[in-house]
Amino acid sequence: MSKVGVKPQLLLANGKKAANNQGLVNHITGDVHYIASFLPKKRTILTIHDLRPLFRGSLLKKKLIKLIWFTIPVRSVKYITVISEATKSELIKEVGVKPEKIRVIPNCLFPQFIFSAKEFNREKPRILHLGTKENKNLERLIMAIKGIPCHLRIIGKLSPEQTLMLTEHNVDYSNGFNLPSEQVVEEYRESDLISFVALYEGFGLPIIEAQATGRPVVTSNVSSMPEVAGESALLVDPCDVVEIRKGILTVIENKEVRERLVAKGLENVKRFRPEAVAAQYAEIYREILNQNK
Repeated sequence: MSKVGVKPQLLLANGKKAANNQGLVNHITGDVHYIASFLPKKRTILTIHDLRPLFRGSLLKKKLIKLIWFTIPVRSVKYITVISEATKSELIKEVGVKPEKIRVIPNCLFPQFIFSAKEFNREKPRILHLGTKENKNLERLIMAIKGIPCHLRIIGKLSPEQTLMLTEHNVDYSNGFNLPSEQVVEEYRESDLISFVALYEGFGLPIIEAQATGRPVVTSNVSSMPEVAGESALLVDPCDVVEIRKGILTVIENKEVRERLVAKGLENVKRFRPEAVAAQYAEIYREILNQNK
């Protein structure tokens, strides 16, 4: 997301460009929430993925971000779409948006993620972990798997502190970052299970990417993740190292649990197929068009 360091003249230029190129329905989906002020309210939709920027940086920075990227834009549009009920709740609480103005439409699953059969490596499973930022909770996962025979595959640039921690805990790992999309798909296929024990997520796309590939998932019982996973993943407290370890070991040691999670995961991802998500957006577009005839 763009930050308050963006020059005011650039914000103004982007706003004018939006106004000069508007359509019958205007849908703002990227990090330019502020252009909503330059578009007709009755024809404009704003998609908000998460509110993470409101919780980072100095007090002044957070106030400016809230005003420019959230408070003013949400008042300037007809509808707001969010990718989870968790984001909706945060938007109501933090920005004061009326619930009836918000529609929940999830992210969709990219079609390249398809089922790929793989025999589970019970002796030394390959655990895939995506993301190295603070909210991804890699440090607790490292502590949780200490002593478990496994290979931890980490996608995301490691900090020196994280690298040191992996060494100190004697974790067998490999690391990749800035991977092309084809390689990311392959990372799922090569894994035995996916750990996504994040502290905060607007959605949690790796959950459904893993499930579409046919891999069992251990994820968090907070934020949007239970909503996305439903009963098709093993949920743990991401702040509890012991509970994370127990969840990982359950998947490794219990074939019945693994098979159940894979089967339910394949059923769960049907909710997030592109055609299902597109239909929900099309309905909102039709609604706006009909209201403005």
